Amino acid sequence: MSTVSRSQIFLSLISGLLITTHAYSNPTVGVWNIVSTLAGSTGGYAEGTGASARFNYPYGIAVHSSGTIYVADSANHRIRSISSAGTTSVFAGSGTAGTTEGTGASAQFNNPYGVAVDSSGTLYVSEYTNHRIRKITSAGVTSLLAGSAQGYAEGTGSGARFDRPYSVAVDSSGTVYVADFFNSRIRRITSAGVTSTLAGSSTGGYLEGTGGAAQFGTPIDVAVDSSGTVYVTDTYTQRVRKITSGGVTSLLAGSNTIGYAEGTGASARFSSPYGIAVDSSGTAYVADSDNHRIRKITSGGTTSLIAGTGIAGTAGGSGAGAQFNYPAGIDVDSSGSLYIADSSNHLIRKIDALQIYINTDTYSSNCF
Repeated sequence: MSTVSRSQIFLSLISGLLITTHAYSNPTVGVWNIVSTLAGSTGGYAEGTGASARFNYPYGIAVHSSGTIYVADSANHRIRSISSAGTTSVFAGSGTAGTTEGTGASAQFNNPYGVAVDSSGTLYVSEYTNHRIRKITSAGVTSLLAGSAQGYAEGTGSGARFDRPYSVAVDSSGTVYVADFFNSRIRRITSAGVTSTLAGSSTGGYLEGTGGAAQFGTPIDVAVDSSGTVYVTDTYTQRVRKITSGGVTSLLAGSNTIGYAEGTGASARFSSPYGIAVDSSGTAYVADSDNHRIRKITSGGTTSLIAGTGIAGTAGGSGAGAQFNYPAGIDVDSSGSLYIADSSNHLIRKIDALQIYINTDTYSSNCF
């Protein structure tokens, strides 16, 4: 086994190099989260690789098991795809706001905000301005799943009504969950397009309860785990909530006090938490938008920082020194890497965890 000094390990971390050594027995473990830009630069529209691509307020993001990333490029009215090598292309949408169904660029969207992808590669899109949930096959064929005019109604297909749906999530059975923003509800849609309310009512606010007895202020994003538990960022009540498959709502973290604080349950503080994702262990990841940070919440409700200084900017590198500018959508892949739609920076960012093993004056490292 080779060894390196403190200064060598620091320089290797900063330059992004991997030191290929093995860990000591019984070491102390620390984790550095490394932030990089996968695609994008200035706002606009352009296909390309890395910084040659352009986005215009990307909001939703979803990563497929194949490694392909999908982005709801809201102000460009398009759904974009990014390969694992960072090459961006149009998956669906012409760039002109509208409601047309079709294949690839012949389809039209109007401010797509949320995107989710299932195991087969089918995408689900929430259209904020069109009040619709759309479906896109892996071949790029767009069709309506549910919704039509603005309002609130349960029903099938176009018989359902939404009011500014922000985001979507999909579970392993094909059920789609919707953060129905102005209706203050979490809705669910079966694979046949039948819409119903999981939790929330027309009375906006904050109240835990079951089904319609619960209250939400402004739910913006949803995620769902393998057990069917739904996670919600209730943005303007500054909380992260959980809903069981039976519709029972409870607090995961946060309180009505705007701010920034790590802690457990209601002792944590957020400032407009936006995107949320959940991994296979039940750990939730939150894009804390107005705090310009990425946070982590354990299944027990303990919140901690992953990346971000709290000051808007574009800096990459180690998590503690990285910067974001109103991060919106977030997703996590099977290896634990995070993908963020860094909305006001018009960037797609990635966070990889570098695990450092420490034993007194000698170190070894391993990337995971």
